[in-house]
Order: sequence, then C-alpha cells, then structure tokens
Amino acid sequence: MKHVLHSLILFLCLPAWAEDFPDPIAPEDFLIFDPDQAKIGQLLFYDKVLSGNRNISCGTCHHHDLGGTDGLSLGIGEGGVGLGAERSAGTGTQAIQKRVPRNAPGLWNLGHREIHNVFHDGRLEIGEQYGNGFNSPAQEWLPQGLDNIIAAQALFPITAQFEMAGNPSENEIAGAVHDRIDVAWPILAKRVRTIPAYGQMFVDAFDNIETPDQVTIVEIGNALGAFIGSEWANYDSPYDRWLAGESMALRTDQMRGMIAFYGEAGCSTCHSGPLLSDQKFHALALPQFGPGRTRPFDPIARDVGRVGESDQAEDAYRFRTPLLRNVALTGPYGHNGAYPTLEGIIRHHLQPLESLDNWTRDMAKLRPAPWLAAGDFIVQSDKMEQDRLRAKLDIIPHDLDDKTVSDLVAFMNALTGASAQSRPLGRPDTVPSGLPVD
Repeated sequence: MKHVLHSLILFLCLPAWAEDFPDPIAPEDFLIFDPDQAKIGQLLFYDKVLSGNRNISCGTCHHHDLGGTDGLSLGIGEGGVGLGAERSAGTGTQAIQKRVPRNAPGLWNLGHREIHNVFHDGRLEIGEQYGNGFNSPAQEWLPQGLDNIIAAQALFPITAQFEMAGNPSENEIAGAVHDRIDVAWPILAKRVRTIPAYGQMFVDAFDNIETPDQVTIVEIGNALGAFIGSEWANYDSPYDRWLAGESMALRTDQMRGMIAFYGEAGCSTCHSGPLLSDQKFHALALPQFGPGRTRPFDPIARDVGRVGESDQAEDAYRFRTPLLRNVALTGPYGHNGAYPTLEGIIRHHLQPLESLDNWTRDMAKLRPAPWLAAGDFIVQSDKMEQDRLRAKLDIIPHDLDDKTVSDLVAFMNALTGASAQSRPLGRPDTVPSGLPVD
C-alpha cells in the first residue's frame, strides 16, 4: 500500500515537461516482416556457414542467452572459441589477430520504422547517395533490392576481417573481400543456396525465387533482416505499461528515476522519442582502449567515431546515442564497453571528465590474449590524444546525489521487457549446414 501511495503522489506531481513523454510503442510502428523469411533468417543467424572459415555466426556475438550481445567490452571474433565471458581468443594459427574494435550492440527494436541509421558511427543510413537506398561503406556496390536497413546491415559483419570473414590468405571469402566487398557476397550466396534445405526454403518463402540457383545475397540479407526485425521487437516493460496508462506500473524508485531522467539528469536531451534515442552523435569522453577503428592515416590505435564516416572535424569522438529498452541486459556499456555496470555509465554521463580520471583498466571486460596485451591500452599513453578526447565533450555535467543515481539505475531496469528473455523463435538447436550452433 505504501508503494502505491508514493507512486500515486509522484504521478500526480509530474512537472510540466511530462507532456514530452513519447507515445507508447505499438505493433504498427514496426516494419512488416514475412514469418517464413524470418525462419530462414533465424537459421542463418546461427549458422557458421556465413563466416569465411565456418567458425563463427552472427549469434556468437549477438546471442539470445546474452540479451542479443556477447557480454564483453570488445568481442572475440573470427578465430575465437566459445561464448560470452568464456570465449577464448583462440590458439596457434587460429588465434585472433585483433579484438573486434567496438562493443557488440544490442538488436532490440531495430525493426521500428523510425530507425534511419545503424552502427556506433552511423556509417550505414537510409539515403540515395549511391542509388541503392542506403549510404554505406559499400557505396554503389551494395546491391539493389534490400528490404530495409537491417537487411543491409546484416551484409557487413560477414565481410569484416576480424568479425566473420577471416584473413585474406585463409579462405575464399576473405580473399574476395580484399579485392572488393561485393566480390565476396556471390560466394557466400552460393554456399547457402547449394545446401538443399536452404535452397528449398528460399523457393518457398520468396515470390521472386523459383529455383535455388536464383538465391543471391539480397535474399540472404532480407531473411536476416526479417529475423532480426521481428525477433528483437520488445516493448512490454514496466515503462511501456506506464506510458500506456498503467499508472502503478513503476515502483516508487523507478518513478523517481524516470522523473530525474526526463528532468534534472538531462538524459532525455539525447535519449528522446519512442526509441529513447535521438539517433544522433555525441562526444562523451569515454575511456579509450583496444585496437580502435583506425583510418589509413591514423598514427595510433584510436577510435575517432563519427568523423571516420563523415570526414567532418566537428564529429570527432562522437558516437551514436544507443536505444535503451532492455539496456539492463546488454552490458558492458559505451561504444567500447568501457563500463561494466549501469551505475558506471550513468555516473560517467553525469561527471564525464571526473569519471574518465577515475576509470581503471580492470573495468574493461577483455578476454585474455597476451599477444595483444601490449596494444590494449597503448592509446592512453598518448597525451595529445587524451587531451583531444577531453576537449571534445557534448554533454553538460550534472551534480546528483547517490540516491538519484540509484533511482536512475532503477528506471533503466524498468525498461526491461517482461518477455525479453522469451523470444518468438529463439536459438535453433541445429542448422541446415550441419555446423555446430553456439
């Protein structure tokens, strides 16, 4: 009764800006996906046949058991063994040569109609610069016919050397990518369509496919997009119920956290709208480590964020505002997973430079790879780079007490969907290639 009374008082005392709360998310806010295509996508998502050396799948780094991520700050891609916190960096000739430069993002609600860019630097976005519906690193070589931005996104990790493709000398996929990205996609499509079960499934699910030999990377991308877009749609959290009018859906601390989120903490300045993201790019001065996503002329292992895509100096160290539903399931946090807890990333937003000074290397969840250790934190020894990082800051510090921080954490947990852990299709036990499923 006490909880109900406190929540009611808070509800009745919401300030004037409460009018800015987003409308509830509804099924019609999402793209429409074909369930038969999504079923193919589910199998492909966990099938290692899409990787150069047939040893990693999309699901390895975006696993159902790990909230659609891998639970690491920087992932162990092609060459690694195992899953999540137990994944090893490989041994001998199969040992990884580089960590995945950025944190594996969650996949929640990417099928929402308002999604217009993806990846931490937004390097894939809806647009007509290249005449194929998307502005992307593949430029005009990205094929026509991809149904949506998720389908387009799915084509990039499978051609990334340290994620799924492997090294140029190891397999035909990596070698083809080394020539040009679109040379690899037909090879992958042939791998898939010549597996009889897949071939027939594509014929049955796609109106434009009459025989398996017609399957291209476009249908593979569209199947993956249909799975990701439908599988990870989730908006039945206590916060969503509150938006829909269930006034007692939030606990008292969660209600206080929501009020701070939209008020004194300033979170909703960037985490706005129905997806709790403005899908824009902001510099937070997050601690730097790892191999970085370097450009050809970068003198050190660093990640300068959006500027690597836009070539606009003002975009240096800016990264995309993440979507927040089910955020409690998708740590570590930040574009490189710098903070293992919600409290840590929240405190960084409130006092970025102080948090940067207090950050310690043990906060990074990195799997052991002694042969890479010398470079894991080398960027921190470059004083000029650290000065540039500190000078570029888009967020305003806020001085909040520990109780308010705790309330903000409680609100973040109120964004977890009631059905988040039970997805429509889930992880398959087997896949048509016969390869093991992580």
